[in-house]
Amino acid sequence: MSIRQLIFFSALACSLPTWAQSAASALTLRQALAVASDNSDVSLARHALSAARADIATADHAPLPVLSAKAASIDLQNGVGAGNVWSRKRVDKAIGIDWTWERGGKRALRTQAAQRAADAAQADVEDVQSQQMQATLAAYYDLLAAQERLLEIASMERSAAELARVAARRVKAGDLSQQDALRTHIEAERARAEVQAASRDKDLAALALAQIVATGPSVQVADDWPALPAADALPAGGDLEAAVAARADVRAAQARVQSAQAALDNAAAQRKSDWTVGASYDHFPGTSTRLLELRVSVPLQWGYHYEGEVGRAQAQWSQAQEALDKVRRLAMLDLQQLRNAAASAAQRAATFATDILPRARQVAQNAELAYSKGALPLSDLLDARRTLRATALEALSARQDHAKALGAWQLRAQPQTLLGSTQ
Repeated sequence: MSIRQLIFFSALACSLPTWAQSAASALTLRQALAVASDNSDVSLARHALSAARADIATADHAPLPVLSAKAASIDLQNGVGAGNVWSRKRVDKAIGIDWTWERGGKRALRTQAAQRAADAAQADVEDVQSQQMQATLAAYYDLLAAQERLLEIASMERSAAELARVAARRVKAGDLSQQDALRTHIEAERARAEVQAASRDKDLAALALAQIVATGPSVQVADDWPALPAADALPAGGDLEAAVAARADVRAAQARVQSAQAALDNAAAQRKSDWTVGASYDHFPGTSTRLLELRVSVPLQWGYHYEGEVGRAQAQWSQAQEALDKVRRLAMLDLQQLRNAAASAAQRAATFATDILPRARQVAQNAELAYSKGALPLSDLLDARRTLRATALEALSARQDHAKALGAWQLRAQPQTLLGSTQ
């Protein structure tokens, strides 16, 4: 935990009620991402994966044999004779078994289609995890920004309140006009209202993060902002083509193309008809008690060669291929946009941190010193404070944008830098 975070928690603890302090819990980014990778949305995707894996067992079995029994040649006109029904009566009894012989590799092809569909479902789980972690990262840094915004505004509110108290004393001493004192009082009230608004914003940001990571509404973040790189440095990420190929959404689309190809091959294999072979053992008293029947049934595919099944499978393969091309194209554009956004946000945040904000603080310090010595009117002091406030909040917004852009890029291009051993 950084010194800035320690200061924030100390300042916040002074204003929180006892029950809220006990309910608050600090959460690191890595912990939040680990929880998000196993939340309810991911669980739903895992259930879909379990169903897809069950489809493999459904596909990977041969047709079940069929056991049949019959009683034939029952003479209703002359009767079946006397004696035991099984051994003496003239009834042709038979028991047999039939089995369909699948030809053309249909079982292997439908199993392959189910396996590739399960691979796509596995990649879908990883893609949902990535989406949930991106939402968590954004919510995490929103809460961090809200916490620091509250800290910054609270500090300014204390300065404004102190200035109002000093002004009130100077009015009594006849050293300041009532008009200027009223202006300082207005500034103090405005600052107090802004603290209240910032506190509400922090509570809303905490609630948004809690909804994703399933924690209490008083959750707080413990990490600091990521380090700012050099102003002209692009985020490291290696080969974008490799990063695109490694993305879960691309792998899911690729697996669906393979599944559609196997389904297309299976549809074409329907043109090779399946034979049904069987045998029966007959018992017919008076003729023979040991009769054997062998049979083969072959469908006659006249006039239809499964054009409908093949045409539908071909259309679904083309649809899957188009989807893959689209996902690849969008994935490349997304990575390029994420990388450029991270670089631009880093440059903007670095400019505020190293140039704009220090100058604004120096101007405000000079104005405070000059006003304390009577060399600067109150209006100029208030202008300097407002400029510092606006600049500080803009700098904070720049750090927030940089953290979210960099995190989104890292989750897509190099997740190990954020997740470590959480996956």
